[in-house]
Amino acid sequence: MENKQQATSGASQGATMEAYLEYLGSVRGVSARTLTAYGKDLSHFSVYCENHGIGALNASPHEVRSFIADLRAEGNAAVSVNRALSSVRGFYRWLLRFGYRADDPTSPLRNLKTPKTLPSFLWEGEMASFAELPDTAGILWPRRDKALILVMYSAGLRISEVVSLNLSAVDSSLEAGRVIGKGDKERYVFFSDECRDALKEWLPERQLKIKAEHPTDRLFINMKGNPISIPGVRWIIARYAEQSGLPKNIHPHALRHSFATHLVNGGCDVRLVQELLGHASISTTQRYTHVDMERLKKVYEHSHPHGSRKKI
Repeated sequence: MENKQQATSGASQGATMEAYLEYLGSVRGVSARTLTAYGKDLSHFSVYCENHGIGALNASPHEVRSFIADLRAEGNAAVSVNRALSSVRGFYRWLLRFGYRADDPTSPLRNLKTPKTLPSFLWEGEMASFAELPDTAGILWPRRDKALILVMYSAGLRISEVVSLNLSAVDSSLEAGRVIGKGDKERYVFFSDECRDALKEWLPERQLKIKAEHPTDRLFINMKGNPISIPGVRWIIARYAEQSGLPKNIHPHALRHSFATHLVNGGCDVRLVQELLGHASISTTQRYTHVDMERLKKVYEHSHPHGSRKKI
């Protein structure tokens, strides 16, 4: 233990942090986007420690607590501060696990309390209307866009999952497919009848756009025949959100939220919803039960005379 700690103190803390990030990517399967966020948080913390005359590898709970307090004082939201603390916490746990430190200076610290917010989603009727927009709006690429919206909604896909979904991963009946989620975990997803119909109309148009010299297996492509990108999907959904006229924040993840909310509202067991979403923790899925309770509360307040807040 002592030799390893001494070696660490003499090594570059930047190199040690890089080794940690490499471990997350290669062993834990953390996505490139998440690694970038962790790297920025750790770099920020490292600079903070240096400005206070101590190396990040040797920081105490006092330095970590002061770092968190400074982030809050700068006006950062509690959720952003908690993410930074999570990045630093993960780094010290790695150091402790592999013998580079004898303690974890983040162990006495707790996350900041964050306000409980319900996810943005569309009710069943709103979602049905939104999925029909490509047929009526007359913009972009209607058959692709309808298939894209319905695949994201009926399978509850993350934006990263839909852009990386390959045609070869979809079964020949267009009833189900295999997606790679967070941590490179594979799961099966299912497509509704409406989604299958949209895919049947989309696939011939897709085939006409695929370039013989640069073929791609990706299910969704852009007008140039190249795989669609994450910014591209965001832009497409934003355009249809404008057309919808709905007073809601409609974004790609809202389609996934809608999928989960509708399952819970329909009586689906929350653990099955967890499996379909690919959530590692049941607590992440349970927020959709809160959505259902919020709906029940509104129905109660509107319908029951004792539930009404209006004075009679």
